[in-house]
Amino acid sequence: MNPLYSISGLFVGILVGITGVGGGSLMTPLLVVLFNVHPATAVGTDLLYAAITKSAGTAVHGANKTINWAIVRVLGLGSVPAALITLYMLSGIDRKSIAAVSLITYALGWMLFLTAFLLLFRNSIVARVTEWRQHKPPVSTSTVTVLTFVLGIVLGTLVTLTSVGAGALGVTVLLMLYPRLQIRDIVGSDIVHAVPLTLVGGIGYWMIGEIDWMMLISLLIGSIPGIIIGSHIAPRMPDRLIRPFLAATLALVGLKLVFA
Repeated sequence: MNPLYSISGLFVGILVGITGVGGGSLMTPLLVVLFNVHPATAVGTDLLYAAITKSAGTAVHGANKTINWAIVRVLGLGSVPAALITLYMLSGIDRKSIAAVSLITYALGWMLFLTAFLLLFRNSIVARVTEWRQHKPPVSTSTVTVLTFVLGIVLGTLVTLTSVGAGALGVTVLLMLYPRLQIRDIVGSDIVHAVPLTLVGGIGYWMIGEIDWMMLISLLIGSIPGIIIGSHIAPRMPDRLIRPFLAATLALVGLKLVFA
């Protein structure tokens, strides 16, 4: 048991509670950059961490009836098979090799750039797309379903490879695909979909020997109270300052991972 992991978990949990940004965007790069954890182990451990922490969110959204199960099912039909295929490919390579480490590190770095970008510009992007769609013929339900399925495939691949993307990318695209849904229903559906996806990914990494259980327990000891604390102080925090600061931090970490 490393108390530094618990302290890091507390810090990440508070930020997640304040900003709503997924823990993977914060936890995985923290483990890789600060603690020099092997990228595959960091990703696998963080996937199980996410499955556990997001399960609590699922219970809350279920009680509040803020889950669109049709969206969850279509996303899952794409993401779970994509996750299994990605895990199968990872299991067949030497994950300690320079090529494998570079692949995961580069993918993680670019996903952090994307997350930082969406943190700053998601609202304006969604607003522009929604406005554009108002001047176009309505998109058919079948087309939206197919695009949701494709989104699931993309999320399944990226989240399994980097543990990042389910929150920032998933919510942004869903807001564009389902402009009539309330954002709480989009967020709730995204969180519920992330549970089986991260659970499948985490179990897969466990089966190929890339889970550090003591590190996982240490992270949870800190992060669970951290999320509770962050959720309580979130209304008092200036979001206009927190989000740019967090985006800049993620971009700098992404820069380090991509160009190190």
